Amino acid sequence: MFVRLFYTLRKYGVPVTTRELIDLNQAIAEGLVFADLDEFYQLAKIILVKDERFFDKFDRAMKDYFDGIETFDLDELLKQVQNIPKEWLDLELLEKHLTPEQRAALQKAGSLEELMKMLEERLREQHKKHQGGNRMIGTGGTSPFGAFGDHPEGVRIGGPGRKRSAVKVWEQRKYQNLDDEQILGTRQMQLALRRLRKFARQGAAEELDVDGTIRETAKQGILDVQLVPERRNRVKVLMLFDVGGSMDSYIAQCEKLFSAAKTEFKTLEYFYFHNCLYDYVWKDNHRRQASRLETWDLFHKYGRDYRVIVVGDASMAPYELRSAGGSVEYMNDEAGEVWLRRLRQHFDKTAWLNPEEQNYWHYTQTISLIKQIFDDHMYPMTLKGIEDLTRYLSR
Repeated sequence: MFVRLFYTLRKYGVPVTTRELIDLNQAIAEGLVFADLDEFYQLAKIILVKDERFFDKFDRAMKDYFDGIETFDLDELLKQVQNIPKEWLDLELLEKHLTPEQRAALQKAGSLEELMKMLEERLREQHKKHQGGNRMIGTGGTSPFGAFGDHPEGVRIGGPGRKRSAVKVWEQRKYQNLDDEQILGTRQMQLALRRLRKFARQGAAEELDVDGTIRETAKQGILDVQLVPERRNRVKVLMLFDVGGSMDSYIAQCEKLFSAAKTEFKTLEYFYFHNCLYDYVWKDNHRRQASRLETWDLFHKYGRDYRVIVVGDASMAPYELRSAGGSVEYMNDEAGEVWLRRLRQHFDKTAWLNPEEQNYWHYTQTISLIKQIFDDHMYPMTLKGIEDLTRYLSR
């Protein structure tokens, strides 16, 4: 059973395996769901999808499987819809409200396939804004395509849902932000950082050892409870955050990253710097002078086994990186690149995480220079970028 579903999922890029297909068939055979499409959808997602990033692809594959719309290039159709000028969908007219009799008189497409064909035709035909009509993509009318109108079924394009009669909504999909090139939220960062783990049992024996308890109880003939130390992530992380100047644009992203890191790592140390690492860092931006730490002391305090993540856009004037006295704040005795190389030499694993969009990196000279200093271990602040970073740091 569900062989066609298996191949449909693979076609949409969901990495499902035959083992999971067998598990789904077994769950159905056990009666976990019966004659309920919503329950089957939830069960299939639990069994067949191993990573949240594939939820969007899974949804599209399920639509294809159940609605029989595999003949359409839905991605291409979506791109065309997203390119519709926003002014076509402005709410300048009163919203349309039909009587039940008027709604019943409107022709329905009959199937999702027919509806998609109609939308494809409208996209080819329409070249201007329409409002109050009954055919084209617009607002305030009785067309099946658009927003703020009234039709017993259709495709909502723009605007909020009001009557719950749209059979498809061409807006941002629920899981689209899980694309591995999108800007990350805290939850996504946690999932990506979770790869940076090396577990060890340390400390007092406080956790029940089930296997050991069974084994010793069998030997003794009476209950013999065995305890073991809690299994903890022994990876130690040091994060250095660039603050101020051009980094002000990325405050929200860095806050999410910081929140995710504090949740994921038992041993996390962090400090701030501005533009480039020089001879000191600080712990508290509100008490910057009082919380300063010499960079040499940073090296002496934290061992080589710390995994170092430098977070910054690496965008500055070249002299700030390459010249003594190049800091915009004070007369530094040694160039920033000297301190970056010392950082790399002291710690076994260091990487740079850059919130600047990767497509623009080559426009900034200092990004290329710092990327070279870090032996190309500079990663974009995307899901894939953080996964690549943690994969390197966990080796």
